[in-house]
Amino acid sequence: MTGRKIVTEFVLLGFTRDPDVQKALFALFLLIYIVTVVGNLLIVVTVIASSSSGFPMYFFLAYLSFMDAVYSTIFFPKLIMDLLSDIKMISFQACMVHLFLVHLFGGAEVFLLVVMAFDRYVAICKTLHYLTIMNRKVCIILLVVAWVGGFGHSMFQFIFAYSFPFCGPNVMYHFICYMFPLLELVCTDTYFTGLTLVANAGAICMVGFILLLISYGVILNNLKTLSQEGRRKALSTCSSHIMVIVLFFVPCIFMCVRPVSNFPIDKPLTVSYTVVTPMLNPLIYILRNSEMKKFMGKLWGQINKS
Repeated sequence: MTGRKIVTEFVLLGFTRDPDVQKALFALFLLIYIVTVVGNLLIVVTVIASSSSGFPMYFFLAYLSFMDAVYSTIFFPKLIMDLLSDIKMISFQACMVHLFLVHLFGGAEVFLLVVMAFDRYVAICKTLHYLTIMNRKVCIILLVVAWVGGFGHSMFQFIFAYSFPFCGPNVMYHFICYMFPLLELVCTDTYFTGLTLVANAGAICMVGFILLLISYGVILNNLKTLSQEGRRKALSTCSSHIMVIVLFFVPCIFMCVRPVSNFPIDKPLTVSYTVVTPMLNPLIYILRNSEMKKFMGKLWGQINKS
């Protein structure tokens, strides 16, 4: 059956049909979106405007914040508008673009978190050679690797999704265009295709998470060689990184490393790593990093003087 273009749009069921709950969620998600974008862009501006922009850790942090701001923008505008709509529609083309961007920025963020863990390893375990190893050229190469990794993952998912034949039901049991509920609408058997997609996304999440656990295990083991002040600063920085990793990877692994099916908990979990995590990242990095607070204080001082 070759009828992919018969279905030109999908209906999203959203969170709930209760109008009062939808209005409450609209206000909540609008507030979260504003906080997320402002918080992440504040970090980007602070890093660029301060002398920290040349320091590898803050160079990667600025790009992580940029990714989170864009990643949130992929979800929020459509999500917020749908909460005020009775019928929530998304065209086939918009769904494909959404899938591509979600996997591009989500995949790139996984690779970037691994890069940031490597940066912390070099900073703590190879302190005397840190700036030599993590020079500007190496930082840019690692950043390009993160984007290339995200792009490769995204293209893999996109090519499969775009080739699916959609010729019958078009109601998606989700609030966004997401791969698993999309697979349920395909006209052909998707068992092996689903396993392939799960293997691709699951491998990236699991390998990334394992590498991060190993790297931070090595880092924590080497803290005993530092002075008390150095140990305190390293623990403060690493603990903020670990919190971000747990918030991002735990729901990501649950969503990707499992049989292809939909569960009632999928929507709350999707909210946790697409809505909540990008909002908490800047708060975690600002509150747990005394240097970032100092940079922001100087920046606001300069703005007030001008």
